[in-house]
Amino acid sequence: MQKIIALLALSLIPSSTLLAQDATEKVNSSATPPPIVKPSRDFLMLQFTYNNWITKPDSVKTKSFNYGFNGYMCYDFPIKKSHLSFATGAGISTSVIYLNQQVLANTDTGALGGAARFIPDTKTYKRYKFVTAYLQAPFELRYYGNIQNRNKGFKAAVGLQVGTLLGSHTKGLYAVEGTNVKDKINTKRYVSSWNFAATARVGWGNFSLFASYNLTPVFKDNVGPPITPASVGICLTGL
Repeated sequence: MQKIIALLALSLIPSSTLLAQDATEKVNSSATPPPIVKPSRDFLMLQFTYNNWITKPDSVKTKSFNYGFNGYMCYDFPIKKSHLSFATGAGISTSVIYLNQQVLANTDTGALGGAARFIPDTKTYKRYKFVTAYLQAPFELRYYGNIQNRNKGFKAAVGLQVGTLLGSHTKGLYAVEGTNVKDKINTKRYVSSWNFAATARVGWGNFSLFASYNLTPVFKDNVGPPITPASVGICLTGL
């Protein structure tokens, strides 16, 4: 009798195991599937920069605080399934440089021998700035530490910015009998028509540190002093 009971128990073990497996599979099939993460391509880039003229004649005096803003729309092309990609796009780059007790004789009259010159400030300007704006195309080789979600993880990029001049002007603010007066002169005559700059950025997620070094001078050859700009700042990316 005991042998018969033992044989019946052994025959029931496989069937109970199969029933447990079926129940587990039903529970797993009813579970919510993991969400699909669409990786960011850093379609939008916003750069807030501190600008300076790092190479300039001693006779050119600038203040310590100068700034700029760059905004780009880019498209990212992944390089196969690696952590690298290539990106390019278009946008606008602006630079604001404040002169220190000087003005820029940047007119189209030719009265100063057809050249841009920095001369002493005779009106005692409260502020005097030189502004340039370029239509610019960035080219970047990018590295992403997290290719599943590029809004997270380490990222870095090196590249080149190529721009064509949209406009440049000087603007000064001074007082006449207690009333503020603004002088503004628009001209592109002496400013370089094209701008080339080497760039690099490194960061985490949507925030990066950014730096650029101009490969072209501010002014055209033989019509202005040799000045080379550079900038550093923060870059916000996303989309």
